[in-house]
Amino acid sequence: MPPRTKAAPSAPSTMKELKDTLWKAADKLRGSMDASQYKDVILGLVFLKYVSDAFDERREQIAAELRADGMNDEQVAQLIDDVDEYTGRGVFWVPDAARWGFLAENAKGLPAMGGEPAKSIGQLIDEAMDAIMTANPSLAATLPRIFNRDNVDQRRLGELMDLLNSARFTGQGATRARDILGEVYEYFLEKFARAEGKRGGEFFTPAGVVRVLVEVLEPTSGRVYDPACGSGGMFVQAEKFLEAHDREGSDISVYGQELNERTWRLAKMNLAIHGLNGNLGPRWGDTFARDLHADMQADYVMSNPPFNIKDWARNEQDPRWRYGVPPTGNANYAWIQHILSKLAPGGQGAVVMANGSMSSNSGGEGQIRAQIVEADLISCMVALPTQLFRSTGIPVCVWFFAKDKTAGPCGSIDRTGQVLFIDARNLGYMVDRAERALSDDDIAKIANTFHAWRGTKSATDAALPAYADEAGFCRSATLDEIKNADYALTPGRYVGAADAEDDGEPIEEKLARLRVALFSEFAESERLAGVVKQQLDRVGR
Repeated sequence: MPPRTKAAPSAPSTMKELKDTLWKAADKLRGSMDASQYKDVILGLVFLKYVSDAFDERREQIAAELRADGMNDEQVAQLIDDVDEYTGRGVFWVPDAARWGFLAENAKGLPAMGGEPAKSIGQLIDEAMDAIMTANPSLAATLPRIFNRDNVDQRRLGELMDLLNSARFTGQGATRARDILGEVYEYFLEKFARAEGKRGGEFFTPAGVVRVLVEVLEPTSGRVYDPACGSGGMFVQAEKFLEAHDREGSDISVYGQELNERTWRLAKMNLAIHGLNGNLGPRWGDTFARDLHADMQADYVMSNPPFNIKDWARNEQDPRWRYGVPPTGNANYAWIQHILSKLAPGGQGAVVMANGSMSSNSGGEGQIRAQIVEADLISCMVALPTQLFRSTGIPVCVWFFAKDKTAGPCGSIDRTGQVLFIDARNLGYMVDRAERALSDDDIAKIANTFHAWRGTKSATDAALPAYADEAGFCRSATLDEIKNADYALTPGRYVGAADAEDDGEPIEEKLARLRVALFSEFAESERLAGVVKQQLDRVGR
């Protein structure tokens, strides 16, 4: 057994304190490397701390159970290292030299002993990552091995270890530990995404945007797929949706693909933290150049792919382009058609897109959109508020697809030949001067409107009122109406303006009253201008 570490500082007592403690840890390395580098260092260490804490707690539970069965210390020592007792409870096996206690004890490095050379703390952590990946095949090629590089300040890394030593991710069982770390991990992803600006948008989608997709589609079982999965936010929100409705994460099978190697690793760790056994392919890769799930048909597809990609792996003969070959200079309709190609019979999909995708006619996009509309594959279009993405000012929308809009179970309504348009641009609140967020009520308003239109239950299983068009917010339009609008899918074209509130005052009387008030304000303005001029004249004498 490794030696016990020195007494740790008092542990943070609240989630906010825990997050603050960990963000201070990130600051330890902020001055010596850029945001993308210290992101990998911090998140890797947080993951290592979590698996070690969860392992230690499970170890204590096993020992207590064995002693309760009347076993002595020697018998306990013989049985406590049964790997199945850990992995069978969703706890990763952590070898001796990878346990946090050993690493924290040697935060300043391991001196040369018995002919073995000295090792820095960075080398010890790299070796710990290797040991954990070897012991847990599901983590193969996932954990970062970057801690012993020349650009990592070993002294600061040791100080960071000391600070992390005060954070404990257990105390209420391994499941609770996973929940705590999951929240911390998402908090860090968001903080790092903000720090990295535009690059951050490549791996992080705001939780409110993801929840719109999840709450509308309600992925309760089957295969869930994201062709540009980033750090796995779509899957995590799907798992949270299941948990909120007393369902198991194992009810869904997760499939994804990610182009960026570092982001792919983040996603693998994120899924592991949340207990999701996802298939993200054997490695990272370009979805257009090589589809790693070519034969997979999904029940749900949810994605926020990069917008308006100009340089992409375009192949005119690709069978995915069933509704038309996407233009060379923009991959938006390549993503849309890839998603449609992945839907199983009865499958549903959702994709976040730049607003231009709803009406663009360049490069044949208008003809592709017309073909998709005529195939009756679009169930709903949602225009979202601006400033939801700190990394980009491009306004966005969500396309929702359905392979089958006929009446189904639970009294759903046959919506064949119809599309629901929702203009949600006026929803949301400002977090700060640069960023807007959607509230729980905003998300529920969008989701409940869709479910009322479709005739399905809401996420809370509460009875919903019958669907009705709401001027300025939502409208159900026919395919003929969309055709007459040249297949433009911008919700504002269909929902119209919100009805003005009738205050009971006749319009002629209101105009006369406002006219009198306006001229009165003009007169007062002229009077004040005269006063100001008079005072200035006095000053000038």
